[in-house]
Amino acid sequence: MRVLMVNGSPHKRGVTKKALEVVAERLETAGVEVCWFELGSKPVRGCVSCGRCGRNNSRCVFEDDAANDLIEAIVAADGVVVGTPTYFAGANGALLALMDRAFFAANEHGRHFVGKPAAAIATEWRAGAVSACDDINRYFLHAGMPIVASNYWPVRFGSEVDSYGDRMLSILGDRMAKALSLLDISAGQ
Repeated sequence: MRVLMVNGSPHKRGVTKKALEVVAERLETAGVEVCWFELGSKPVRGCVSCGRCGRNNSRCVFEDDAANDLIEAIVAADGVVVGTPTYFAGANGALLALMDRAFFAANEHGRHFVGKPAAAIATEWRAGAVSACDDINRYFLHAGMPIVASNYWPVRFGSEVDSYGDRMLSILGDRMAKALSLLDISAGQ
């Protein structure tokens, strides 16, 4: 089993990556392979609703950013965890633009992500992380991906030590591993 960890921050070593690493550590402890997708800081174009992805093997016709790379990475994974920093009380706009294109192309024209367990996490400095998680979870719901939850919101606060947030992220990692094991068992029956 393999889980794709999507760092939706432009900072490859920032707080969002640290939060994702807490989840990844629990997954690896449970024997789940982890692979990474970094949003980075390169420009991302938004969806223009051209519909050509339906005639392009469920891939976006624009190939000048990472949308198709994200599609391929999700298709190759058994589960997905998307992390986002909180900007203006919501998820990172560049991440949302990329997810708009990836999820529209791969799911409106083939339903390629259906059934893959998914989770959203957010990092924040002041407020808005719950809304940021909700922004991401809507993609999963529309795509038919079961959402894996923690005991409380999977949010990490600031760049300082956040033992409560890290505990919620650890629980999320354990539950993602459990969800994958249940899917693996049912697939063998």
